[in-house]
Amino acid sequence: MKSDLYTAIAQIAAERGIPRDAVISSVQQALTSVYKKTMGSEEDVAVELDQATGEMQVVILKTVVETVVEPNREISLEDAKAHEPGAQIGDAVKIKSTPENFGRIAAQTVKQVVHTRIRDFERESVFREYQDKEGEVLSGVVQRADSRAVIIELGKAEAVMPAREQVPTERYRTNQRIKVLVTEVNSHARGPQLIVSRSNAGLIRRLFEQEVPEIQTGAVEIMEIAREPGLRSKVAVAARQEKVDPVGSCVGVRGVRIQNIVNELYGEKIDVIEWSSDIATFIANALSPAKPTNVSLSEHGEHRVATVIVPSDQMSLAIGKEGQNARLAYKLTGWRIDIKGPESLLEAGGEFFRSARDSASDLMPDFNYQGRQPRPVQADGMVALGGMSYGPLSSELVRRQVDVEAIDGVVEIYYDRELRARFDQRTGTALPLDGDGLDMPAATELEASSVGDGERA
Repeated sequence: MKSDLYTAIAQIAAERGIPRDAVISSVQQALTSVYKKTMGSEEDVAVELDQATGEMQVVILKTVVETVVEPNREISLEDAKAHEPGAQIGDAVKIKSTPENFGRIAAQTVKQVVHTRIRDFERESVFREYQDKEGEVLSGVVQRADSRAVIIELGKAEAVMPAREQVPTERYRTNQRIKVLVTEVNSHARGPQLIVSRSNAGLIRRLFEQEVPEIQTGAVEIMEIAREPGLRSKVAVAARQEKVDPVGSCVGVRGVRIQNIVNELYGEKIDVIEWSSDIATFIANALSPAKPTNVSLSEHGEHRVATVIVPSDQMSLAIGKEGQNARLAYKLTGWRIDIKGPESLLEAGGEFFRSARDSASDLMPDFNYQGRQPRPVQADGMVALGGMSYGPLSSELVRRQVDVEAIDGVVEIYYDRELRARFDQRTGTALPLDGDGLDMPAATELEASSVGDGERA
């Protein structure tokens, strides 16, 4: 064979981006196998390509010995010198043994080998290219979609998105461009197999990293993500530099950054909340948009429960539609969350509930000119109102609910529609039930004085 074989191999290798030596090595191995099979040879055969002349030739390798025992692998010194004059005992000599029709065999083999090697190399090259992309977000075009999987073209490779990695609320159409998270890259006989996902929480993380420069620079860090694909996600972020607002950085001016992410997820709602090393604060933040008044933690081994008090008008916000908000808060924090309203404090005891009642009272409106309002009686018999405590009331009212009304600086407390106590709103001093701010002795004395004056008149 002439130099045109070598030239053809070199040209194909260059066009396909395949190392030339790798193709030549594959051709040599294939021709060696073909020769042995065709000639039925058991000798140590090698096929060599002279890169200078382009000639392909078959050589048989034999060891020079004094006495030949294995003719297929050994040669006498006298015979060896006929091929290589300088041969010595123990040397390996090459004996040319190229058949006359070897050129035709070689041409056919080269064609097959080069085609196979190109295909193998391209598969290996694509695999290496995408092997390092596991965990990254790539943009692709939907080729076809059915109930089992969605096939997506990602440039040089095709990706499979199984049903388990799809978002239940999304519908995929042919030629639709979407972003996906690469979760697996496997080597396969037909090429690299990429498994991608739209439901993985990692997709949320990568989209935030692409959209928020502060995350890219490390000024803001994503700490936790909880997701119900297609419906809602919660992302906990923390600032790693002073004077950086982690939530504001992620939301962007007028919500532009977060809206870009929501659009990519086809309307999935995203709550960005501030992470805190204080578990109670973190749990309270996780229940956003609700604003809990108190969080109590109870931990026994792996059993962790947070009891959360929220204003009555925020119960639905805290729990969420079908429990979604509370469920995501649990996934985000790892704590089971028991959400309660202020009315639960009426039957509860302990330091936490006393603290919760005091805090909850601060959130309630000033009762002046509001009419009678329900209010819990604390364990010590006191009733909180506008930063003041009034009482103590009789023991029978402890942990019960009373109605409180503030009129003209006087706080009146009713139970079962019956006036049970009156207090000066400013000082908290108890007032008589049947007077207008005077104690009983003073009222009696004034009445007697008035009668006496009448008699003297």
